[in-house]
Amino acid sequence: MRPVDYQPTLNWWGHTWRVIGVLVISGVGWAPRIGYQWTDHRWWFCLDLFLGLVALVVAMRYRRTHPVLVATATALMTVVSTTASGPAVLALVSLSTRRRWKEIVPQALLTIVTMLASEYVTQAPDEAPLTTLDWALFVVIAGFIIAWGMYLGSRRELLASWRARALLTEAEQAARVREAQSAERARIAREMHDVLAHRISAVSMHAGALAFRDDLSPGEVKETAQTIQNSSRQALTELREVLGVLRDGPGDADPELPQATVADLDELIEENRRTGMRIDVHVDVDVDTLPTVLGRTVYRCVQEALTNARKHAPASRVRLSVVGSPGRGIDIRVENPLSLAAEQSPPESGFGLVGLAERVELAGGRQEHRTTGGDTFVLTVWLPWQS
Repeated sequence: MRPVDYQPTLNWWGHTWRVIGVLVISGVGWAPRIGYQWTDHRWWFCLDLFLGLVALVVAMRYRRTHPVLVATATALMTVVSTTASGPAVLALVSLSTRRRWKEIVPQALLTIVTMLASEYVTQAPDEAPLTTLDWALFVVIAGFIIAWGMYLGSRRELLASWRARALLTEAEQAARVREAQSAERARIAREMHDVLAHRISAVSMHAGALAFRDDLSPGEVKETAQTIQNSSRQALTELREVLGVLRDGPGDADPELPQATVADLDELIEENRRTGMRIDVHVDVDVDTLPTVLGRTVYRCVQEALTNARKHAPASRVRLSVVGSPGRGIDIRVENPLSLAAEQSPPESGFGLVGLAERVELAGGRQEHRTTGGDTFVLTVWLPWQS
């Protein structure tokens, strides 16, 4: 598999150092022959310089779009033009960055042959003939040029792979952030429902009593209004606690209060009894050994069950049972007769039992609700409790 392609960014400095390098190489190769060409073959001097400029323009402009063609053309130009040697080196380096041996090997052989041919064609009469050491030097130079180009190519591909990996990591991080945000929104929505549905149902019940009962004394009306006010204030306070997770930082508000757990069941039951509910309770759970998360889930399940019973059967007797032990799990059972006064109950949201089922499922438990033959609604929940 080929590495990730790397497209280098061309800027002013990138062009400048390449041009300087090409001119230095061409100047070093042309210096021994300038005097000979200018004195004896001035046309050759002009041709050499012209081909060098053409090779420079071609190499700078087209070496990446047509690497093989440019490398071949500039190498052939070096046979009669010493100034084309710099652009030829640049073209060979650029081709070698692709690290394709089927392109590099032919160009390496062509480079060695053209360097030898150039020495024979452009050599001045007073220059010494080529030796075996010169041949070996040409091979070493060609190998160094190719090795340098392959090093640059591998470095570019490494940088490209790092860049791609960084982009992938950022994309994965963004996906995890979105997933965490969605999960947090869902958790907040469940908490808001559990908190507000309990309080608002109590407010609705007492407000309904004020609306439909004309026989209440002024003291009873005042007491009911005070209860509505207290329930509303508690709903706002608990809503603020739930929404505290949305604040920007810990200094935006006071620290959040601890969330309710199974240890607060007695207070929850008494609060519902104060609203007029009749509740028979049987709790057989070691509260001290119950894990915090599991205790919070038990509390929310009981809260939702009592809220559901108060909304749909406000005048019925509710039987609540919470029993469990490590290894066996927690069994929650709530029974209440179906109410015949459905027209006085608050409108159904349709999400209470759905949200409860989702919470129980996330805890690894089971939830069932059914109506028995005696017109009794039964809600059962089982939650795992590891020993």
